Amino acid sequence: MRQLFRILLFTIIVNYQLSIVNCRAQTLNVKVGSVTYQFPASQTGEMTYADGETVTIMGKTFALADINSMTVDETSVADGTIGVSYNGTSATVTVAGNVAQYVTPTVSGAHVSIAQSDDLAEEITYTLSGTSSDGEFYMSGSYKATIEFNGLTLTNATPVYSGAAVHIQNGKRIKVKIVTGTTNTLSDASTGSQKGCLYIKGHAEFAQKGTLNVVGNVKHGIKTGEYMTLKNATINVTSAVGDGISCAEYFLMESGTINITVTAAAAKGIKADGDMRISDGDITVKTTGGGAWDSDEKKTKAASCLSADGNTVISGGTLSLTSTGAGGKGINGDGTFTATGGTMTIKTSGNAVVASSSGTLSTISSSQQLDRYDSDYKSSPKGIKIDGAILISDQAVISITTTGAGGEGIESKTSINITGGQVTVNAADDAINASYNDATKGTSGAGDLTISGGYVYARSTGNDGIDANGNVYIKGGLVYAIGTSSPEVGIDANSEEQKKLYLTGGTIIAIGGLENGSSLTQSCYSTSSWSKSTWYALTVGSDTFAFQTPSSGGSTMVVSGASQPTLKKSVTVSSGTKIFDGAGYTNATITGGSNVSLSSYTGGGGGPGGGGRPW
Repeated sequence: MRQLFRILLFTIIVNYQLSIVNCRAQTLNVKVGSVTYQFPASQTGEMTYADGETVTIMGKTFALADINSMTVDETSVADGTIGVSYNGTSATVTVAGNVAQYVTPTVSGAHVSIAQSDDLAEEITYTLSGTSSDGEFYMSGSYKATIEFNGLTLTNATPVYSGAAVHIQNGKRIKVKIVTGTTNTLSDASTGSQKGCLYIKGHAEFAQKGTLNVVGNVKHGIKTGEYMTLKNATINVTSAVGDGISCAEYFLMESGTINITVTAAAAKGIKADGDMRISDGDITVKTTGGGAWDSDEKKTKAASCLSADGNTVISGGTLSLTSTGAGGKGINGDGTFTATGGTMTIKTSGNAVVASSSGTLSTISSSQQLDRYDSDYKSSPKGIKIDGAILISDQAVISITTTGAGGEGIESKTSINITGGQVTVNAADDAINASYNDATKGTSGAGDLTISGGYVYARSTGNDGIDANGNVYIKGGLVYAIGTSSPEVGIDANSEEQKKLYLTGGTIIAIGGLENGSSLTQSCYSTSSWSKSTWYALTVGSDTFAFQTPSSGGSTMVVSGASQPTLKKSVTVSSGTKIFDGAGYTNATITGGSNVSLSSYTGGGGGPGGGGRPW
């Protein structure tokens, strides 16, 4: 039998080499188990048959005893490609001849492992397709590669090489192509130590216009050991025990769609250990997990939709971020936050979470109770919470709603500067708060808040509308601030530490009044009273701003503009441009209503406790 095989092999080789001479476009297929190596006639050259035991083709040596079959056909072979096709409990692998000598495939049922040789010096594209309810793909190597998802449904039920569905143990650049028009679904094992359902040790570049669905049963949905970028593709992390997407360096999204739902305590929708940059695309993230006690760092932590250890820059795209758990946040960052474009809708609904000295967690329903806890032992819900400076400008549109105890809309631990864009905040606690922490306290400008342009709406139902632990500078823009009853005010600076509100420009409506001791270079006026849930029209020069008053707020309404304004109440508003989620209109047509008497305003409404809470 063995002699017969050698004769058949010799016949195949002779005929195949004749096809090379005759320039026939044929391919030699060498099958070893579940792996087929494909050698094009145009590349094969001389094949070495040695000692009746081995045959070497394009540098790949086969033991004759391992070969199941050798056939010749007219299959077209693309250089640098490896295909993996899953079919139930089995998988087949095809390897292009030019890279055959540089890879070692191993197949166990539908569990596939491919090791790249360190001698490999060209990129391989791995195309994964088919379906298996108990399979995986594992690849290791030291040269960059492309992973192509082409209609793959893969669940790792009983891990052989890794608990991940797809595990790329390669520290180089990995392109992840999600083939246009295909839907691909990955689910990892329910037990194991895998870092993610899709794990890439190197830096991952996602592209093309297909869809990738991911379920993370042990930890993260997608985990990269370095940076991650996304163009065009749709990624749905339908559930994850840890973060939806976690990358050890920066995260960059230039287009495409991301939908993420995570339920674990203190989990992040998208987590970047470096910077986070979003210039276009659609992102929808929902976190439902509550807080957690970090026994190593001795502090409370909470969930957030987007989280960056570095700087966060948003210049485009549409973001819908919802966090319902205790202490949850929309955007959380250790560095700076810059928004020059994009549309962000952020909602948090959980109460603050606090910890005892032993790390036992509980939630509280009153913002005032937070004062009793050290900063490491509490985590308040926030729309945007940034340790560094916040800059909002140009075309950025931000809408934030926080309803839980301690819920602030926008907070910086350094400073806030708004020069353009549109900001709308409805918050349970301070709507917009410039504060400081131990690292920034005492530095120049710490806790300062500056508005010089744009449209700003800041309403708090339990504290100040706009609040700073430093100075507040209002130089321009349209500002509508609403605070609750005294001692809280519409716009508050930290007068207890000799800080001030400096008003030098802009169009201002402040329900609840202004902080005591304010420097009012631009004249301000107040009304003797105001009506709740009523439409008013403020005209300054040739510009008219129509606004609806809230259902509650401080007793004083203060208005200001570049020239002496006029105010009408109970007006009818038509046309114009809607802003502040419908609470205001610019360039509106106003009919009806009655004039409101305005008096010169020089005083303030703030009292002890002004300046906000530094958490």
